[in-house]
Amino acid sequence: MKTIKLGNSELTASNVALGIMRMDQLTVKQAAEVLTTAKEAGITYIDSADIYGEGESEKRFSAAMKEAGFTRDDFLIQSKGGIIVDPTRSEGGVVFGSRYDFSKQHLLEAVDGILTRLNIDYLDSFLLHRPDPLMEVDEIAEAFDELQTSGKVRHFGVSNFNPQQIELVQSAVHQRLMFDQLQFGLMHTGMIDLGMHTNMADDDSVDHNGGLLEYAQRKGMTVQAWSPYQYGMFEGPFIDNPKFPELNEELQKVADAKGVTKNAIATAWILRHPAKIQVILGSMNPQHIKESAAGSGVELTKQEWYDLYFKAGHILP
Repeated sequence: MKTIKLGNSELTASNVALGIMRMDQLTVKQAAEVLTTAKEAGITYIDSADIYGEGESEKRFSAAMKEAGFTRDDFLIQSKGGIIVDPTRSEGGVVFGSRYDFSKQHLLEAVDGILTRLNIDYLDSFLLHRPDPLMEVDEIAEAFDELQTSGKVRHFGVSNFNPQQIELVQSAVHQRLMFDQLQFGLMHTGMIDLGMHTNMADDDSVDHNGGLLEYAQRKGMTVQAWSPYQYGMFEGPFIDNPKFPELNEELQKVADAKGVTKNAIATAWILRHPAKIQVILGSMNPQHIKESAAGSGVELTKQEWYDLYFKAGHILP
């Protein structure tokens, strides 16, 4: 497993992380197997959020750590906060919010709740989950200062923020924002489509994100790719999906040449980008975790990267 420096810091972690959004659907024994598989694959970074499983995923993670015999030092642990859960819209492992809240009181309470559920003393990183249009950046700054001074959070970042929103928050907080967590993968490529379709009038030229990928590279922020194997937002995986025969044929072709699986190639495609992206695996299937994590060690040529991009339905202008 390869490692990267996170957010232009000296903190290093595996370039593939494990997301525990669906861990609430497992038994403690099954969750322990997932963590053991991840650790054996070289994964050292865990991603969570206070809304995952409406809090149950973090409780299951804590129990699984104990069951598997892991200690706090075995993983870097990250969580996110700022979304108020809407139970009426949340089912089947997918949790939605009723609104966002970046008030100082809510952020402090959110971190306390996270630490209690995870049964740990501190988070290695805490991210603002989705941008709140009503956010008061001075309140965020006060919350971050208190969380850092108390030792409850060591590093900070955001998720799903555009460059101007990041700049706004960074203008007030004293801590360097190290992360932006964003959906990215072979079937969610808007951040790179835009750059190639500059000054054109087609759909791919529409700027949905403000040049996020280039911004993150300039600022030394670590982009964390969520739902890397999904198409749409939560429509489903594209790997082995009959809706995408040409992409899966190309994934298999490259996988055979590299001696790995299609999951590994889909991971390697993301990691081939020079932005030094960290891929977040959301699977709770140990075999899928092992196969996907293997992509960390796969080197794609530029031609292989472009061939996969084309087979995913994208074109060059």
